[in-house]
Amino acid sequence: MNQIIKVIIPAYNEQDSIANVIKDIPPIVDEVIVVSNNSTDNTELNAKNAGATVLKESRKGYGYACLKGMDYVASKEIKPTILVFLDGDYSDYPEQLTEIVAPIIDRDIDFVIGARVKKLREKGAMTPQQVFGNWLATFLMKLFFGAKFSDLGPFRAIKYEKLLNLNMEDKTYGWTVEMQLKAIKQKLTYEEIAVKYRNRIGVSKVSGTVKGTIFAGVKILGWIFKYSFK
Repeated sequence: MNQIIKVIIPAYNEQDSIANVIKDIPPIVDEVIVVSNNSTDNTELNAKNAGATVLKESRKGYGYACLKGMDYVASKEIKPTILVFLDGDYSDYPEQLTEIVAPIIDRDIDFVIGARVKKLREKGAMTPQQVFGNWLATFLMKLFFGAKFSDLGPFRAIKYEKLLNLNMEDKTYGWTVEMQLKAIKQKLTYEEIAVKYRNRIGVSKVSGTVKGTIFAGVKILGWIFKYSFK
């Protein structure tokens, strides 16, 4: 079966990194969709010049941006078979997309997470609170649901039809954990692929602030406890 792969990149003020991200995405991808989440810099211009489809989402929130990208994909006559999500800060290695989608293409796996394992992470690429938060969230998912996730990494691929069935709804920082929890509940097959991770270009809008870190933690734990009592 010929695979149609599209990439959604939520981006807020990533003018210095977005072109690098787009440039390193492998040619197997049919379309790169950058969703500018109320950017006030040249993110949109630089993304367009790099060859991406650029959308605007004025409501701030990671989930809002991802949902905007999904709405765009749904509006097209030809639908993708695989949808990939990737951050716009150049912390991931976009060229590893071929590794991320390989289990779906080769072995019919439904969902793949790029796991930011310690041995492949650049020093300082993840803050201590990010490392702890990931550990706690995945530990709780293992405890409550028997999940085998080790990370909430944003670099991920999923069969498009399976993603639609998840009925994603989170508008902010809970997007990644919502997807993983719903994938478990719906018994999707999933795998993790170890990915490299480097220091991002620019300042993180989540882990770079105390407010962002706390808000993200509350959202993530909220989703886990919500599902543990369902």
